[in-house]
Amino acid sequence: MNVLLVGEESAGAQTLKLLANSNHRLVGVMASPTRKSTGGMTVWRLAEKLGCLTWPAESVKDPAFAEVIRAEEVELLLNVHSLFVIKPEIVAAPRWGSFNLHPGPLPRYAGLNAPSWAIYRGERSHGVTLHRMLAGIDTGTIAYQTLFDIEESDTGFSVSANCVKYGMELIRKLLETAAENPHAIPAIEQDINRREYFGKGTPEDGWLAWSRPAREIFNFVRAADYSPFPSPWRNPRSRSGDREVAFLKVVLTGRPCDAAPGTIGRSDGGQVWVAGADEWVEVGRLTVNGQSANAAEVLKPGDRLEWKC
Repeated sequence: MNVLLVGEESAGAQTLKLLANSNHRLVGVMASPTRKSTGGMTVWRLAEKLGCLTWPAESVKDPAFAEVIRAEEVELLLNVHSLFVIKPEIVAAPRWGSFNLHPGPLPRYAGLNAPSWAIYRGERSHGVTLHRMLAGIDTGTIAYQTLFDIEESDTGFSVSANCVKYGMELIRKLLETAAENPHAIPAIEQDINRREYFGKGTPEDGWLAWSRPAREIFNFVRAADYSPFPSPWRNPRSRSGDREVAFLKVVLTGRPCDAAPGTIGRSDGGQVWVAGADEWVEVGRLTVNGQSANAAEVLKPGDRLEWKC
C-alpha cells in the first residue's frame, strides 16, 4: 500500500519509523525543515536519514499538491501531529482516504492541547482518536479510539506520551485493515452535540488564582507540566511583590487551612506551603522572572501571593 506521511514531533517520528519498517511503500514525508524538535531528531531530518522523499509540510496548503498525490498513487495519507490545516483537495486525493491522529477522545476535546485541558478540568480518563479527515478541524468519522486512565501522578507530558503510545497501536490497526480490505475501515459518526473545541492559549492567560480549591490549583500546574521539554502552555503564575513567580510542581497536602488564599505558610526543607481556598498546597519547583529558584528563598511566611484573572 502506498502511504504518505504528514507529521511532526515524537508521534510523527514514531509513525515514520513504523512505516519504514513495514511492508508498505512510504511515498514520502511532509514535515517542517526548520521546526524545532522537543527531543531527538526532527521528522524532516529523520526522513532524510532514512532516504525518504520529502516535501515541506506547508505544501498541504496548496491545492495543486493534490496532483502530486495522485501522480504518486497515494492510497492512504496519515496526518500525525502536523499543525497545518490541509486543503480539502489534498484530503480527498488519496485513494482510500486521509486520516488524522488526534491526542484526545473525539468528539470531546477537539482542537489544541487536549491532554492539558483534560487534566485542567479534572478528567479521570483521556484518549486518542484516529479519524477520517474532512474539511473541518478534527471532524470526520472515527476509525479507532482508545481510552486510558489519568493518574494522580500524571502531567501534561505523561498524558501526551500515552496518547502517542496508544496512537501507534491505532495506526498499526488502520494499516492492517486498509491493506486487507479498505472498505472494512470503521466509520463511526461523531456526535456533534458532544463536541467541544479548545483553541491555543492557557486558561486565564496563565494566572493562578489561589482562591481556587487546592485540587484545581494542583490540576492547573500539572496540566502545564511538560518537563523536561517546553510546555505548550504558560506555567501558572502569580505575583510576589514586583516579581512574577511561575509554579512548575505543587503537591496536595490534605491539610485544611483558614488563611487568606495566597498566604505563605510554613517552610520546610526548601518546600513552602501556600493557602488555597480549602487547604494548603506545597510548592516545590518554581521560577522567578523566568529563572529557576528555591521556593523557600522566594516565598516568606506571612507574605501573600497576588494574581490577575
